[in-house]
Amino acid sequence: MTTTEWITDIALILVVFRQLREGRLDLRSFLIPLGIVSFVAYTYLDTIPTAGNDLVLIGALMGAGAVLGIAGGVYTRIRSAGGHLLIKAGVVSAVLWVLGMGARMGFQLWVSHGGSDDVARFSITHHITSDQAWVAAFVLMALTEVVTRLATIFVRSRMTARLRPAPARNRSRSTLERAA
Repeated sequence: MTTTEWITDIALILVVFRQLREGRLDLRSFLIPLGIVSFVAYTYLDTIPTAGNDLVLIGALMGAGAVLGIAGGVYTRIRSAGGHLLIKAGVVSAVLWVLGMGARMGFQLWVSHGGSDDVARFSITHHITSDQAWVAAFVLMALTEVVTRLATIFVRSRMTARLRPAPARNRSRSTLERAA
């Protein structure tokens, strides 16, 4: 693995740890993970192979990413306090995030340290045509996990904002207003 791969993989894993402490849900909460995964997609996603069972592999890993992302978004606490929305990743959310992002990193390590022959045999047996199919599958899995998690958090934050209690009315009303 290259230094850039290590940095991006670790950055993606650490994103959720930033949310283990409750903090304000703001634009940065969305832009940082999207920026990192966009960089990864731009750097590694040259093409999406469609021959053989490449799309089956890509679809399966994207499906896994979607499940992890939605579940991670559901298990992230969102609450309203002081006129702001606050977010805190729960333990389940953090575990799911690390599982998804860590699986990609673990696969890269395994392939580069002796697992490439096993992947080649699996690919031949299951009609996966190239290593680019694996790259596309894991990059799109990460992208899908990030986007679905953020989309789930966004939808939940809008629902929480709608349920926010109305601001207290000014208690010092005039006698004319009280009489009416």
